[in-house]
Amino acid sequence: MLNVPQEREKQRYLSCLEKPLPLNGFKGTPDEIEQQWYEQVYKGSGDTIRQLTTRAVIVGMLLGSILSLTNLYANLKMGWSFGVALTAGIISFALWNTLVKLKISKNPMTILENTCMQSAASSAGYSTGNTLTSAVAALLLLTGEHMPLGMTFAWIFFIAVLGVTMAIPMKRQMINIEQIRFPDSIATAETLKVLYSEGKKAAGQAKALLYSALFASLNTIVMALGGEKFLVHLQQLWWGNWYSRTVYFKWDLMFIGAGAIVGMKTSLSLFIGGTVCWMLYVPWLENQGLLAADAPYRESVGWTLWGGTACMVVASLVSFLFQWKSVARSFASLGSMFSFKGKKHTLTEVEKLETPMSWFLAGQVISLIALGWLAKTTFGIPFWMSCIAVFISFFLALVVCRITGEANITPTGAMGKVTQLIFGGIAPGHMTANLMSANITSGASSSSADLLIDLKVGYLLGANPRQQFLAQFSGIFLGTIVSVLAFRFLVPDADALQEFNAPGARTWAATAEALSMGFSHLHSVKVMSIIVGAILGVVLVLLPRYVRWTGKWLPTPIGFGLAWAIQWSDSFLFVFGAVLGWLADRTMARRSREYKIPSASGLIAGAALTGMAILLYKVYQATM
Repeated sequence: MLNVPQEREKQRYLSCLEKPLPLNGFKGTPDEIEQQWYEQVYKGSGDTIRQLTTRAVIVGMLLGSILSLTNLYANLKMGWSFGVALTAGIISFALWNTLVKLKISKNPMTILENTCMQSAASSAGYSTGNTLTSAVAALLLLTGEHMPLGMTFAWIFFIAVLGVTMAIPMKRQMINIEQIRFPDSIATAETLKVLYSEGKKAAGQAKALLYSALFASLNTIVMALGGEKFLVHLQQLWWGNWYSRTVYFKWDLMFIGAGAIVGMKTSLSLFIGGTVCWMLYVPWLENQGLLAADAPYRESVGWTLWGGTACMVVASLVSFLFQWKSVARSFASLGSMFSFKGKKHTLTEVEKLETPMSWFLAGQVISLIALGWLAKTTFGIPFWMSCIAVFISFFLALVVCRITGEANITPTGAMGKVTQLIFGGIAPGHMTANLMSANITSGASSSSADLLIDLKVGYLLGANPRQQFLAQFSGIFLGTIVSVLAFRFLVPDADALQEFNAPGARTWAATAEALSMGFSHLHSVKVMSIIVGAILGVVLVLLPRYVRWTGKWLPTPIGFGLAWAIQWSDSFLFVFGAVLGWLADRTMARRSREYKIPSASGLIAGAALTGMAILLYKVYQATM
């Protein structure tokens, strides 16, 4: 039996779940809009229900750190990362309900506790690892040496701090006042409402995630114990002289799960790009005597990545230019973001909940000093260059966050390339300055957008934004430690990195090399590949905009270009997973909506965590 206080808490909690999400926003002056949210959404929810608790932060940090390993491994293998918040939310919901049934815990997490937990998990699992697998890994490719371990910890940590605190002034303007939608946030908030309103459905999603993860783990173990060699041998027997070292089938459930998530359009683009690259371009290189018939993959990709990189970079920049309205709105809102009211101004209820601007200033100043010192002592980058990089980062992060909210696209790659172009002019020939300055912009933009996505979820559900910020900030600490240590164990040297596809690192390295050293040092075929890839990137962006019907048939430039930095078999598995997801959508739409994403996420997590464990074991054996 519940006592009177417990019964009251239960009733408040149930009334919170019954509130509709404010998807249509509010109208009026900025103060009126914020007051409406306070009265209709926050009051009776955020001011009465548990949110920022010790268990929410600890569970979020732990789940995020574990999921950061899947993103780290997936990024190294296929150049793709996935948000971890929703996966962590499903796992956490199932975990705490199980603990309650076993009488280990008295009560499950509330929906707002889960929101704070997701924020901690998101920063631990997403905001830190992307920096490692892009610019930091590219630096290893270019120099052959790792950054000192302590410097790596500090570099990753302060870039994340810079990005998280950078989002503070953007939150109130973009989410509270302008009511920007942030589609992914709406989907996450609606999913959380369903989880907490229909417990059986949540349990089913958790089981789907667990079973698919176990299946993928078992598959990875079988492949490692000889299954992959057996498949290669079978293909050699079946195809004979038609067997190719670059065009063959393999079985990796991580890529299948990724294909189900990213969908048919992108996956088909990868498959088309991979087929053109490995069935046409690479054999042509061999016929020209530029590539040996038995050349290893790393040597082949040293030729193929130039055209693919040019296609992705140019397409990203052109697409960014088409977002000029969002860019203009970003800069137009700057005055509102930094409008400080007089000393005699009495804070409203909402202002008391928001993260103080003093935290923004402290985070920016501390991060600038730390990153400037690290860049100077580690890379020889003058402090004034770091100041420029941080200054640029704020304005580009402002653009990234708005585009994320309006178009559901986070163009951090394009922002990094903008910074690389700028520093190509500021410091010509300084490849490290080009690479690591862009790393600041890309990493900070990614962290800012990630925080705003989480804060929008909390806004819709009636969470306390300051408590969410603290949860997000907490996740950075453990996420940095786990992701950096895992990266160093997985990639002890440049040769180990070469064993991965590492498409993101190769793209960053190629761009830095071309901008810093110029095209004169490149082979004429590589220069021609860059020109053709750039032209193709422009065409694939412009043609669907002006000839609408071509959008159905043309590949996406990002998918097409990325395929030139991964193996053909990987692109095939992407499209295979997309076909399975498409069939599920068509034949069992309701079940697919509920279980496709958890099942696909489980395949990625199971394959990645097991693959990482096997690699770590091999590294351990090699050192014994």
